[in-house]
Amino acid sequence: MKSFSIADAAAQAGMSIDSVRYYERTGLMLAPVERAESGHRRYSERDVGWLVFLTKVRKTGMPIRTMREYAELVRAGHGNEDERLALLERHRDEVLAQMEETRRNLDEIDRKIDSYRLRMAFVENSLAHQPAT
Repeated sequence: MKSFSIADAAAQAGMSIDSVRYYERTGLMLAPVERAESGHRRYSERDVGWLVFLTKVRKTGMPIRTMREYAELVRAGHGNEDERLALLERHRDEVLAQMEETRRNLDEIDRKIDSYRLRMAFVENSLAHQPAT
């Protein structure tokens, strides 16, 4: 089985080495990271795949406490798939609600921008040089 250094694992997961270390400290890894004879961390392909998954989930804004809850369910093994699915679905619903709120906020910002443009056009037209009649 192929193993990766912490730098290689971080690069493949699209994260910094500090983030990998943080995920280890916060209990997000599925199993303790193996150590080489030199004492350096060695990550398996499964570890790297898990880090990639965590990175994608974190980019959605999932809080660390929820990620930890999910990791604990995965570590517990089979039999809790419904709980895992429910956790991910709950997070998905929260993300969709946040996206809807963001869309409403952007609509309000767009209305303000349009109003400002109209005022600026009026000011520019009123200041334009009027030809003598």
